[in-house]
Amino acid sequence: MTTYFSEPQSMYYRFGEDQDQVLKVLAERYIGANAQADFVYRVFQKSGILQNEKGLYDLNLGKRFPDAPKDHMSYAAALVWGDEDRNLDVLVRCYGPVRFYFNEQMVYRSTVMDEISPDATVKLSIDIKPGWNTIWLEMKNTPAGFGCQFGSDEGKVRILNIFAPFQERQGQAGWIFSQPNPAASKQPDLLGKESDYSLNWLPETGWSDEDKTKPAFERIFGNLPGKHAYAWTHLNNNDSTGSQVRLSGQSSGSLSIWISGKPVAQVKDAGPFEVNVPASFGRSDLLVRSECDATAGPWHFNLNATVSGKPLSLELPQRVHGATGESWLYVGPFESEVEPDLQDLTRTDRVYQTGLEQTYWRLDRPDAWIRPYYENAMLSNKWTVGSVTNYGRWDYPLGVTVYGLLRTGRYLQRPDITRYAAEHVQACTQMYEYSLWDREQYGFPAVNQQLVMLKMLDNCGSFGSAMLEAYSECHEPTFLPIAERIADFMLSRLERQEDGAFYRTCVGEYAENTMWADDLYMSTPFLVRYARVTGNSAALDEAARQFSLYRKYLFMPEFKIMSHVYDFKYGQATQIPWGRGNGWTLFSLTEVLEALPAEHPERPALINFFNELCEGYAALQGESGLWHQVLNVPQTYEEASCTAMFAYGFARGVRFGWFKDPEVYVTAAERAWKGLICKAIDRQGNVHGVCSGSRYAFTAEYYDQDLRTVTNDNHGIGIMMLAGTEVAKMKKHLAEHRVSSPAVSHSRQTTEV
Repeated sequence: MTTYFSEPQSMYYRFGEDQDQVLKVLAERYIGANAQADFVYRVFQKSGILQNEKGLYDLNLGKRFPDAPKDHMSYAAALVWGDEDRNLDVLVRCYGPVRFYFNEQMVYRSTVMDEISPDATVKLSIDIKPGWNTIWLEMKNTPAGFGCQFGSDEGKVRILNIFAPFQERQGQAGWIFSQPNPAASKQPDLLGKESDYSLNWLPETGWSDEDKTKPAFERIFGNLPGKHAYAWTHLNNNDSTGSQVRLSGQSSGSLSIWISGKPVAQVKDAGPFEVNVPASFGRSDLLVRSECDATAGPWHFNLNATVSGKPLSLELPQRVHGATGESWLYVGPFESEVEPDLQDLTRTDRVYQTGLEQTYWRLDRPDAWIRPYYENAMLSNKWTVGSVTNYGRWDYPLGVTVYGLLRTGRYLQRPDITRYAAEHVQACTQMYEYSLWDREQYGFPAVNQQLVMLKMLDNCGSFGSAMLEAYSECHEPTFLPIAERIADFMLSRLERQEDGAFYRTCVGEYAENTMWADDLYMSTPFLVRYARVTGNSAALDEAARQFSLYRKYLFMPEFKIMSHVYDFKYGQATQIPWGRGNGWTLFSLTEVLEALPAEHPERPALINFFNELCEGYAALQGESGLWHQVLNVPQTYEEASCTAMFAYGFARGVRFGWFKDPEVYVTAAERAWKGLICKAIDRQGNVHGVCSGSRYAFTAEYYDQDLRTVTNDNHGIGIMMLAGTEVAKMKKHLAEHRVSSPAVSHSRQTTEV
């Protein structure tokens, strides 16, 4: 029997059968461990190294230095931050000879075959340590090529954020690289000063001597008569007397000024200006619109603020790492007839239509933009969550977590919990338009990677479902356009077998030409909610249809459970009933059955399928109340997330009246929940015994030996909350009907308790 902690540490030892208290501790522990930390903004220079569509940084130096002499060397350097020890797989694709050093140790030296094979990709494992880790690439120019591609394996999931080395670039994002050099160079101190070394590093951080003679608008945007641009800063008013603030300066054309969204000054003509304006104590947004007037000289304005003769400071309105010494953000240039919404101009989750194009905020530096990054939880190859917050990330395990928080908050009548969950979703969706622009500009998005790339159901279904579940909490306007894109992907563009079954093509990858039980969860709950919100009944019909199709490929009739995967390369199912894969199946089937009208033609078959599966699962429940990692192999370890999903499914089946013989499942659900609070949830609300993210295999050994459990893995936290709420609702339902469980009505009930 699997033991994760001693009995006095268990949730059951502390709270017994007090289900509400268990749910409260689960939700509050998660929220307490995952603070609402927003994206981190950094300086990024577009003239630096960009990523390709797979997330690999493309250091194609042959294109950057087409005239570089043969055998000259270039170097690239970067820093990687580690919050804790973690392992990461990185990929290298060579254009020419490459040497890769990590923390000053050589990890890789390219071979002839690596250099001449256009599709050769080398996978390397690196151990990231707490603190700063250094990357150093040596690349030699040959007639065959010069440079390499470098990045993390599955970059949209295992995010590798690259930071610029050297003190002069501290806080900036991106690589630095050297111009070709005839002599070899040793790795410098990447935490030291760039000026201490003779190599000429790119991209350049300062303006050329010629550009330094130009005013800010002129060197950033050029001379563009009739167009206009905006500058944004924070005015820090430390005067408590209520005196007016004096704004003075000079402009090359008309100028409009707003403080805290209110117009305070209008300068019509070029030349000096001076105005007295009201300004609240503390920090206020100061926004300036400047128009380019070709007759008044270079495009510029300058502005000083004083109160009672004392100067007031101006500072960046958004914390931007690497922007030391800067006070203003700039956006433009806008066509003469285009006027952006002023409310949108004092926020950083928008892109701005300038005419036919879009733009975003930038700095008074060469080709330097501000760029948001997701720098919260880092994921290893085993999906192990780091010690920092998961807030603001869009991925499928967090979709389950958000769903669990929403349901728990409603059940406990705790609007603070539901608000936290909804705001996590909003943090993603409000940056969606920006993240699309970010990909267009830089090759690969820095935020919302999975949603933007949208190549498989994992990328959208789970979190998309949670998004629509959260819609009733906040009616966020960004939710529905994203839902439309996801629905179009599922219903119109997703890969299908000839019979219409969803599957994964994944050409050239390990999962090529396969069908996964997991994908019932990655698709059907979203389709159910999309149909509910939009009234699109075709989406609900598709959800029901997929269950009938998946049953044909994955159902194991001798056990009445599901194989994890069907591999079309071999024309057969793996015949390995992974616990969580079956949990996803039952979980999702209950969501579809709850939504299907009584007269729906698929409903009788799906009710029968539900009863078949539950019969199979109930027969394999262990003595502890938990199920095993591979359901029909009792030698494999007891696994918590599948147990929670079976408890969830059984409890819903009882409450909605889907069982022919509900008494068995009342007992099984209660045993499962007690097993979880005794063996998988400790008294602090930590969740143990949850299998890490899975690939697939034809042997049970892979699932048992290679997929080990992870504490507080997001594959399990949300489903624990969902199981707890559903078992509690089942008990309340049975108590209110004052009947013994065998007599529970078989009618369809949809009332949310």
